[in-house]
Amino acid sequence: MAFRRLKRNRLAVLAFLVIILLYLGAIFAEFLAPYHYDNEDRKRSYNPPTTLHFFDAQGQFHLRPFIYNYSFKFDQYYRRAYVLDKAKTYPLKFFVRSDRLHLFGVDHPARIYLLGADSRGRDLFSRIIYGSRVSLSIGLVGVAISFIIGTIVGGISGYFGGKIDNIIMRLCEMVMMIPGFYLMLALRAAFPPNLSSVQVYFLIVVILSFIGWAGLARVVRGMAISIREKEFVLAAQAQGLNPLAIITRHILPNTLSYTIVALSISIPGYILGESALSLLGLGIQDPHASWGNLLSEAMAIAQIKFHP
Repeated sequence: MAFRRLKRNRLAVLAFLVIILLYLGAIFAEFLAPYHYDNEDRKRSYNPPTTLHFFDAQGQFHLRPFIYNYSFKFDQYYRRAYVLDKAKTYPLKFFVRSDRLHLFGVDHPARIYLLGADSRGRDLFSRIIYGSRVSLSIGLVGVAISFIIGTIVGGISGYFGGKIDNIIMRLCEMVMMIPGFYLMLALRAAFPPNLSSVQVYFLIVVILSFIGWAGLARVVRGMAISIREKEFVLAAQAQGLNPLAIITRHILPNTLSYTIVALSISIPGYILGESALSLLGLGIQDPHASWGNLLSEAMAIAQIKFHP
């Protein structure tokens, strides 16, 4: 039965596998990326993507792929023109140890740039791998905080009802009424501009969590209203259990079937929220990498025109 369901939902299974691969890539970024995200070589500014070769300049076949080193000269407009130096080959090596163990690499002075280099000669492939740590982890951490706030607030509101319910629900409606993106910008603008990237990371998590808890709290509140009338809740009340224990032990566990699905669906929103802030220059800043600030750099007019 389970196998038949998987066959009917191949697209969902494929999407789940892609997500698993992305998070595994973020976890093992030091191993998968050939360089550190801030490892730079200013002499290789905007180095083009490196091509793997199997045939050398003499036409001989090599079982192990290799690359050629790049050299450059300035053209008539004083722009760097990169050319392949075919005098020496640099075989691709696996499990290379430099500062730490890497999956692949090449000997110095050559550098392998699978997706090219940025303005400071840093490997874009490595920065994308490292950037996934920030962009993907913000979704998980933000969802975890929203889950805690939303379920507890919704559970309290639904269990007690009355004035407490009215006050909490009006607060939720106020948060939900403000457009999320503009609320996110306003909250970010309220913090000092001279913050480190680590501080900005945690502030973005807090901001996104503050935006996302209200909708979850409203749904949990509705579920708690029906659950509080169940026999096991009435039995706990008769035994003299305090309200907080009833909410956390008996009411909230019965809402997990919905909240887990709702939070899983909301993870992409957190990833896009961080990317949007970094894209506008309000999120993670250089030299630290995130998908947002990588997109911001790629969308610059000079990059698009001269280094597409």
